Amino acid sequence: MGFARNALGAFLLLVLILSVAHGDPLVPALCIFGDSVVDAGNNNNLATLVKANFPPYGRDFVTHWPTGRFCNGKLATDFTAEYLGFTSYPPPYLSQEAQGKNLLQGANFASASSGYYDRTAQLYRAISLTQQVEYYKEYQAKVVRLVGKARAHDIFSGGIHLLSAGSSDFIQNYYINPLLNRAYSVDQFSDLLMKPYTTFVQNLYGLGVRRIGVTTLPPTGCLPAAITLFSSGSNQCVARLNQDAINFNSKLNITSQVLQDKLPGLKLVVFDIYQPLLNLITKPTDNGKVRTSLQKVVLCISNLHLLIRRINFFGFP
Repeated sequence: MGFARNALGAFLLLVLILSVAHGDPLVPALCIFGDSVVDAGNNNNLATLVKANFPPYGRDFVTHWPTGRFCNGKLATDFTAEYLGFTSYPPPYLSQEAQGKNLLQGANFASASSGYYDRTAQLYRAISLTQQVEYYKEYQAKVVRLVGKARAHDIFSGGIHLLSAGSSDFIQNYYINPLLNRAYSVDQFSDLLMKPYTTFVQNLYGLGVRRIGVTTLPPTGCLPAAITLFSSGSNQCVARLNQDAINFNSKLNITSQVLQDKLPGLKLVVFDIYQPLLNLITKPTDNGKVRTSLQKVVLCISNLHLLIRRINFFGFP
């Protein structure tokens, strides 16, 4: 699917140049939805065991202190915000930072252990994708009160809305939940996840959103949790799980193309993170990395900035 996979290496360099030259972000706002890959601290405020507000998380972040990001440093979305010209990161919606003018440049609604399938989030007391959209509606009302309907409309329609989800649905639910894996084949479960994904896109579109980006699944068989649970002690990527991710990603691309064709004015971009991350894992020296252990390669998803450097987000002139 060409609209989803074209990568232009010069784009982000141009973003930096434009940001420096004009002092304004390339887009009015950046809003983020999904799971632990992009959760910037919402789970800090939930009654869940899935948190990252303690060391060594955050040791390489700007503050050198845990923020709730499931990473030692910046998330991929932090790099995205920087490359788009923002001087701060979208605040976690449940945090004290998400107030007043801070909301005008977007917000982060993501929650670790959430997914497309709402019951995945319920298992871990995370914020379901359905609830994240409800919070986004609240966010919109607050922005309207701050700047009025006309400017708010421009913020919602011109802002970028990113979604990263799906890994928790498989690793933290389907593969370990006999109630699911006996009721559905992997292929059927992937089809099931396409329904809430479609609903998510349609709901945002109905709220005036016109720029949406969604990431594919990574090579889930190479995630540390998957290796620990399913590799039978080999410390190698689990090929079966990687193939499941490939099949899911194919369905995600097809569904996204259908939505793109169906909804006038929508720019829906699928970011392929599977292959770049697999290359990083299997050919680390090609990416300037030395392979010390598989876990270290994939533990921090902030390495996705290697991919983001190559993406033309939405065909900006």
